[in-house]
Amino acid sequence: MMKLPLEELSQLCAKVAELLPQGGVVILQGDLASGKTTFTQAYARYLGMSDAITSPTFSLQHQYGEKLYHYDLYNYGFDKFLSLGMMEELERAGYHLIEWGNEPLIHLLKRSGIETVILKISKCEENLRCYEVQRA
Repeated sequence: MMKLPLEELSQLCAKVAELLPQGGVVILQGDLASGKTTFTQAYARYLGMSDAITSPTFSLQHQYGEKLYHYDLYNYGFDKFLSLGMMEELERAGYHLIEWGNEPLIHLLKRSGIETVILKISKCEENLRCYEVQRA
């Protein structure tokens, strides 16, 4: 577990990149306002991008450049994600960061052979977040 202020996420980004050197999926888990989109913003900066990263809560997916895809399943859920054919999107080269990914999605990703990392985010102190990173 890592404890970091939101401003110092580059070391966490490096850890995730180390686990997914060729790209893959990062499942972002945490309560509302825990820092899932903030991590995605930091990861985009880590990849050298300067795009304005926003939450895709109402659009399901945002694409940034050729290598970063950001999803939010909060309003849609796993079943709707599948029915919209979004699993095919996850086969594209690059990094796919998915907010609110759940166990059925993780299981499907494993069965599909898609490299996946789970990042659990929680508020652990006033200005710190706790991060747990693990392979799925």
